[in-house]
Amino acid sequence: MAAQAQQDSAVDSVHDPAREDSVRDREISVEQAHLDRVYRRLEEKIHEAEFLMNDAAQRGQVGTPGALAERDAQVFRAGVHLSRLNNEFEDFLFGRIDLLLGKDGKKGPDGAYTAVEPAEGALRPDNTADIAETLHIGRIGVLDEDYAPLVIDWRAPAAAPFYRSTPVDPGRVVRRRVIRSKGRRVLGVEDDLMRPEIKASLDGEELAVVGDGALMAALGQARTHSMRDIVASIQAEQDLVIRAPAASVTYVEGGPGTGKTAVALHRAAYLLYQDRRRYAGGILIVSPTPLLVAYTEGVLPSLGEEGQVAIRAIGSLVDGAEATLYDSPATARAKGSSRMLKVLRRAARGALEPEGTPTLLRVVAFGRRLELEAEELAGIRRTVLGGTAPVNLLRPRARRLLLDALWARSGAAGRHSDPELAAELRSSFDEDVSSEDSFLAFLDAWWPELTPAAVLTAMADERKLGRWSRRVLNPGEVRKVARSLRREGYSVHDIALLDELQAVLGAPARPRKRRELDPLDQLTGLEELMPQREETQRERAERLAQERTEYAHVIVDEAQDLTPMQWRMVGRRGRHATWTVVGDPAQSSWSDPDEAAAARDEALGTRPRRRFELTVNYRNPAEIAELAAKVLALAMPGSPSPTAVRSTGVEPRFAVVAASLEETVRAEAARLLELVDGTVGVVVAMNRREEARRWLAGLGDRVVALGSLEAKGLEYDATVVVSPAEIADESPAGLRVLYVALTRATQQLTVVSGERDEPDAAGVPDLLRD
Repeated sequence: MAAQAQQDSAVDSVHDPAREDSVRDREISVEQAHLDRVYRRLEEKIHEAEFLMNDAAQRGQVGTPGALAERDAQVFRAGVHLSRLNNEFEDFLFGRIDLLLGKDGKKGPDGAYTAVEPAEGALRPDNTADIAETLHIGRIGVLDEDYAPLVIDWRAPAAAPFYRSTPVDPGRVVRRRVIRSKGRRVLGVEDDLMRPEIKASLDGEELAVVGDGALMAALGQARTHSMRDIVASIQAEQDLVIRAPAASVTYVEGGPGTGKTAVALHRAAYLLYQDRRRYAGGILIVSPTPLLVAYTEGVLPSLGEEGQVAIRAIGSLVDGAEATLYDSPATARAKGSSRMLKVLRRAARGALEPEGTPTLLRVVAFGRRLELEAEELAGIRRTVLGGTAPVNLLRPRARRLLLDALWARSGAAGRHSDPELAAELRSSFDEDVSSEDSFLAFLDAWWPELTPAAVLTAMADERKLGRWSRRVLNPGEVRKVARSLRREGYSVHDIALLDELQAVLGAPARPRKRRELDPLDQLTGLEELMPQREETQRERAERLAQERTEYAHVIVDEAQDLTPMQWRMVGRRGRHATWTVVGDPAQSSWSDPDEAAAARDEALGTRPRRRFELTVNYRNPAEIAELAAKVLALAMPGSPSPTAVRSTGVEPRFAVVAASLEETVRAEAARLLELVDGTVGVVVAMNRREEARRWLAGLGDRVVALGSLEAKGLEYDATVVVSPAEIADESPAGLRVLYVALTRATQQLTVVSGERDEPDAAGVPDLLRD
């Protein structure tokens, strides 16, 4: 009866707009009062951080080494804290849960009770209950003056029920509320009842229920060119992944729209919150494209984390090199294959003998002219290269063997029977010869210090590449690879080759640069009174971040697209790391998934795997998801599509080129800009990217043209997919790439067909017909 009464009350409110508005306004006022209290407390904390900054600056004036080090450490900590507080002022508080009395009374470190299940007697026999605890969920935790929780950090264990509670498994949660705010103003609230069968009271009054679905409201918001965090609308299966223990490898699969990228970003923030000391070595997030990096880079700061997480495109992992070019599918298949490993190793050794390599070494020692000719030099080179050590690290050995050969040629080895005198004579010989300009010039020309870029340049010579890749690449592949390496700039596949060459070549040890004096030292004259001051903790952290090539945790987004050579590159950055690998085989643009899987397993080693699957499509309406499923059935027969959670009633639109492709695409993009409030993406085959950008000139910054491979991970309010046949025919993985293109829209999709698409009378292209 109580449950029926509460349901009747909810129904009555739907039919009584005045009453509904009254309840909504009252509940907004309640949340506004709490938010005001939170901001007052935040301002107090900001004043504390500013005081610490000023106090630290005063400590620096003392002038002792200890005071300077303490100053730097304190300024760093206070600065981070102040920056973090100031960053949290937008949409700071977003959730609330009202809970029954728990089974035990233990409090966690955030001041909230840790019980998951309700205590006996929390529910009365007449299905009534009292709310025992209310928790507000936000981007960082805030305690009041008495260390009671005003806001629970969304990553804290006490916040987990906000995401995981369902009517089927409610735990202690009676009501879950999503709070929408802008700045310091609460705009609205949306409630979900987890226990609709009970009549709950809070402070003696019946628990109010406002709104009809926070998730649907979030999904319907217009998109911009930057990803939002989903911290207010994380769903149960996503939360399980985000909070999964970090040991070994966490592997996450999910189709388009299931939130894989968002889950990966939120997982990085969660891991840092859970064990900041463990992940002080940094977290690396590898994205497939610079567009996706730009789209997602604002998420982590909004979640309260930045600084210890590096988000890099796969084409930006090598310092000093940036991928700006694209390879043809055939060239990409050759460069990305693990076969290139053998080619690179041969090329690294072959590049030691460029055109004009000297074939005669002539020096003067002990008044004699000593010479080593081509045959003997070749023998020394073969001896040095007999091992597997990096080529640049073999230079000292080559130098030693040259000196040994010259010493033997000098005949001085038998001059002294006394070992000490013989050793002294040999040392003198080595010093004299190795300081001669002629010897140094010969060594530089005969065993040059190689760079990865220099070896790639040498590989652009088709004749040399053909010799180095004999029985590895076929003549057509040799020609395509060599020609691609003659271009100015690098492709994303070249970056992996550069990284592999860095490992094959090795880097000689460099003398460490002398640290610059701190300006404060110069002001106080301390440089005259004490030895050079060591770098501070902050300086060391900044230097290590810049030099970092290995990480404590690696997150690979869109992992299905990595080539074998790219897996080797990423693997080197996580040799001692834990991993989160996020992908979807159905969206793979790599033509040989089995070869990539073998390289992935080699990179991940023998670490145990924990697997999760995301099954719900939150991005696409059912109408778009159903159309995309037709392509999925062709690309990967038998693969299930994720289930769309909503339907808009708007079917995909089909347009056929009339006068010209340019006019048709421009007209469809302009039409969609009138229909949606957010962004419009126009997806074309890779070879049409520049052309499509010209088509859209003047339509404004809400519309963007992108190639099929650039669309990965992105989403738009509406999309125009141009010529499905062109996209499908680009590569052996073209159908999977088309599937990705068709699943980018959150509201509306238009498909433009050309002659190659063979549209029917309704404009539906051949690939999308039943």
